[in-house]
Parts: sequence; structure tokens; C-alpha cells
Amino acid sequence: MQDFIEVTGMVLKAVPVLETDKRITILTKERGKVSAFARGAKRQGSRFMAATSPFAYGTFRLYEGKTAYNLSDVKIEQYFETLREDFEGAFYGMYFMDVADYYTRENNDEKEMLKLLYMSLKALGVSSIPNELVQYIFEMKTLVVNGEFPGVIAGHDLLESTIYTIQYIQNSPIEKLYTFTVSEEVLRQLERECDVYRKKYIGHNFKSLEILKNCRLKN
Repeated sequence: MQDFIEVTGMVLKAVPVLETDKRITILTKERGKVSAFARGAKRQGSRFMAATSPFAYGTFRLYEGKTAYNLSDVKIEQYFETLREDFEGAFYGMYFMDVADYYTRENNDEKEMLKLLYMSLKALGVSSIPNELVQYIFEMKTLVVNGEFPGVIAGHDLLESTIYTIQYIQNSPIEKLYTFTVSEEVLRQLERECDVYRKKYIGHNFKSLEILKNCRLKN
């Protein structure tokens, strides 16, 4: 008899396997990042087709296989349809997913990272908050969640408003992150600070970030 587990999480990525299957990576509350095979998920009319796409958030019923879990059932609560319909927003979202995939591990406590990812994707759908600001908040808070954030870097010539913004991001709960906007000058300073954080503390080149930057340049 197979033992089933139920996890709540979000699909970070989906890779085709053979003709009709997918291998998905899910960031979960209960078991950190896990991989699972979704049999027949590419087949037209499969109930797993949409549920195994990136951004899908819900409850996944799994059972253990030889090298990964297998998907038995799924109930999706949020598909983030607005991102699927928004060309630029989708690029931001894919970058956030790549960062989450890079930082998270199996059997780690990744509840905060999952919450940050969920709230950040929701914020991309809020027209009053610039997507760029969402990105910089997400990047800084990711470093905070993972214990790598240095805070305000000494010697950088920053406006008081920029310093306050960075400290607010560092110290506020995730639920209250996306509740403000900033001036264009502060936004540009946050951009420069995040460039430093990314190079010095993340140290990884994300292809999705390069695509996102090119998309912004074209717009």
C-alpha cells in the first residue's frame, strides 16, 4: 500500500519527460523544495496540465518513487493568471522563481521563502506598485530570509529616504512589504544597491534576469 503525503506549495519549474510526462519542482511549506513526476501531464485534457505549470499554488498529494515523488492529486488555489497575461510581469515572475529555486533545499524550513515568493507574485499584479520596486524588495528580503543581508552598506551616498526604505524592508514582516511606493530617485538608488547585493552576496548569474533587463530596455 502506498503512503501518501499532502504538501502546500508552488510549482517553480516544469520539465518535459518523455512524450506525455513532466517533472516538476515544488517549493513546499512542509518539506522544502521537492521534485515530483506528473504522469500524463502533457497529454491534452489531462487534469494535471495547468496544475503543473509554473506559478501554480495549491495542495499537492504525492507518493514516493525511486528517485522522486509522484503526483497523485492536486488542488490549485491560485494560478496567478494575471502574470500569464502580462508579458513583462511574467518575466519578473520567472526571475523570482529562479531565485527561489537557487536558494531553497529539500527538507529545509522554507516557509518564509514560500511566503515571500507568493506575496511578491501577488504584488506584481498591483498596478500602484512599480514592478521594479517589487523586484528590489524581493531581492533584499530574500537575502534577509537566508541570513545574508548586510543592511545599509557604509560609505554609500544614500538619501535618508533610501536608508529608511532599506531598513523597512529588512525589519518588516513579509505581509507588510508591498505597502508603499518611492520616488524615482529612491528607486534608482535601490537599483544600484541591489546590483551590489546581487554581485557580492548572491554571486549567481540568472538567465531570467538578463531576459528581464532586455525586456525593460525595449520598453
